[in-house]
Amino acid sequence: MPDRPGSPDPAPAPAPPLAGTVVVSFEQAVSAPYCTRMLADLGAEVIKVEHPRAGDLTRWFDDAADGMATYFVWLNRNKRSLALDCKRPEARPVLDRLLDRADVVVQNLAPGSARRLGLDAATLVERYPSMVAVDISGYGTGGPLDHRRAYDLLVQAESGSCAATGQADAPAKPGIPIADIGTAMQAASGIMAALLARARSGTGAALHVSMFDTATDFLGFALLYARYTGEERAPIGMSSPIVAPYNAYPTKDGRTVVLGTTNDAEWQRLARDLIERPDLADDPSLATTPQRCGQRARLDEAVAAWTSTLLLAEICARADAAGIGNAEFHRVTEVVDHPQLTSRDRWQEVGSPVGPLASLLPPIVTAAWTTPLDGVPALGEHTTAILTDLGFDSDAQDGLRKAGAV
Repeated sequence: MPDRPGSPDPAPAPAPPLAGTVVVSFEQAVSAPYCTRMLADLGAEVIKVEHPRAGDLTRWFDDAADGMATYFVWLNRNKRSLALDCKRPEARPVLDRLLDRADVVVQNLAPGSARRLGLDAATLVERYPSMVAVDISGYGTGGPLDHRRAYDLLVQAESGSCAATGQADAPAKPGIPIADIGTAMQAASGIMAALLARARSGTGAALHVSMFDTATDFLGFALLYARYTGEERAPIGMSSPIVAPYNAYPTKDGRTVVLGTTNDAEWQRLARDLIERPDLADDPSLATTPQRCGQRARLDEAVAAWTSTLLLAEICARADAAGIGNAEFHRVTEVVDHPQLTSRDRWQEVGSPVGPLASLLPPIVTAAWTTPLDGVPALGEHTTAILTDLGFDSDAQDGLRKAGAV
């Protein structure tokens, strides 16, 4: 609807909190790209430096998103792509001008590569004291594994995450790349803390975040339990080794419902009000969490006997009424049109070289600023514009192209 004559102009959209912050990222795969996508979603200008011929390896993982790789589309909206061969001496003037502009530099290059190029965090912050620079690595610095390349599966296997997933005789990698994503979130958190400190002191910081340290920290209680008992709780699929009943159960209509209790009061509600088994609620051998864990099979059998007589929707409604946590088990294909996404318009479109593509809004929801939803870049899409911004005229750009630097 057009504004009424004389009505005030609508208020400008609030700028996101990192607007005006320049992030230069020498990134590939998941951990650094997800970190910088988080910063880009908060308004930072992210310049993604890619090799002119190879690009980010996730560009070529598949072509399922209308010809683009789903990994790359997920991780790289709101970014500008600069195709630059950092190993060529002709690229150094471009790097220098780029770094002169940068508030933040992120890199997750292969072990030793950043240091050889002078792009490691310590070198950069020594040269630019107000910069926030982040090294993301597989295993950190020092120790016998700091030279190793690291991918999510490798780190999850090394850190014990796979041993805590699946079944006792069938360890598994979690479907979500938690070592990659967790490291990205740790790095982004550290960057924002360092930017806040810089606003107060004017001094930047060199940060180092490793996937192994992140995964072992996420292992949390399981690692502490092993340290203090010398034992480990065996994984039990969709259940939990520390509480019971808490599992996936069959329904009358052939679906699967997940029900869980995490304390004694919930157990009493589940037993008395939900599955109507006061005999279990009154059994003194089931009074505490450790006791119930010791009789997990007995409890799972009782709950499954009840769920098998009811439709999934009826179970969830009854569980809600009783104050018992519940969920429907969904395949990934079912989540695409999940009403919790569609009813809140969580799916949006972003541009790309192949046209509009679906993208989920960031998890942070606020009216305090407008979230940018700019496109997913083609390899080197913004090279000319960035070089022009950096002051390279057309002749200089032609020279860089002839030298193979861009």
